[in-house]
Amino acid sequence: MTIRERIEQEEEMHLSPRACMSSHSAGRERPIEPCPMRTAYQRDRDRILHCKAFRRLKYKTQVFLSPEGDHYRTRLTHTLEVSQIARTIARCLRLNEDLTEAIALGHDLGHTPFGHIGERALDELMPEGFRHNEQSLRVVDVLENSGQGLNLTHEVRNGILCHSGAQFPQSLEGECVRRADRIAYLNHDLDDALRGGILRPFELPADCLKVLGSSHGERINRMIADIVENSQSGDRLAMSPVMQSAMDGLRDFMFERVYRDEWRAREERRCEGVIRQLFGYYSDHPGEMPEEFVLIGYREGTARAVCDFLSCMTDRYAIRTFERIFVPAGFSQL
Repeated sequence: MTIRERIEQEEEMHLSPRACMSSHSAGRERPIEPCPMRTAYQRDRDRILHCKAFRRLKYKTQVFLSPEGDHYRTRLTHTLEVSQIARTIARCLRLNEDLTEAIALGHDLGHTPFGHIGERALDELMPEGFRHNEQSLRVVDVLENSGQGLNLTHEVRNGILCHSGAQFPQSLEGECVRRADRIAYLNHDLDDALRGGILRPFELPADCLKVLGSSHGERINRMIADIVENSQSGDRLAMSPVMQSAMDGLRDFMFERVYRDEWRAREERRCEGVIRQLFGYYSDHPGEMPEEFVLIGYREGTARAVCDFLSCMTDRYAIRTFERIFVPAGFSQL
């Protein structure tokens, strides 16, 4: 018996009947020889962790644009926090932690530079629109590995695609990530807004915090505990009505005071302008993109290739590219 087979056997013995068992995966688009040490989901996790798109998350904005402090979240730290929260929920419910982790690590690979500002700009520029969850799936299916993709299992791919939007994941492990994503961003964006002076503690919605908790750690712990308590059966995860209402109230508050507030407006216009200008330039000069994106242009059209190229950019690479193309030499140093 190989190490992988032993792990698969242990899953059958110890995980919930509702869990996705590695040995029962629907498989990959291109079959591969099983690994003697790692299950299919462990292998997917490793493929995501070592891919280029994962490393780029370090320099992609979460909420705060080009923060000067060292402690603000980036898209990478957000991903790690989502992974930790999702794995905790999965462990408590005896679900497959490896599958949960793989989905969590891959869920935001398709995010644009400048966070949702870049996503909104590309959504307006592309005839078919742009959604980061769909682009995350495109990254692992098409863009990574020199155009070969990562060839992930069906369960991981579905969880990545359905971590946001109207369509829900087919697995409870995918639901863990979907829930963890919201728990993570609400709490760490609130923490960052307090750190940055955008919010003050006395301004926070007292009725929501009475239910959720007064500290960062307490809020996360209560949300996780509530999901675990209310998800002991069934094919969906759930929250109690009281906790869900408080969480929705905090989300409404964050949209009003942080995500859509005037303090972001000027920088948002600038970032959106960078994306629009670069999109126009490379649409007119597609041959100046890296070869891999030129090939995409031949296969799927210039707009698709430019969209892929821009969405892969980090914030700082997008700004440097903009300066190189549109700012006269020497002026960027003034």
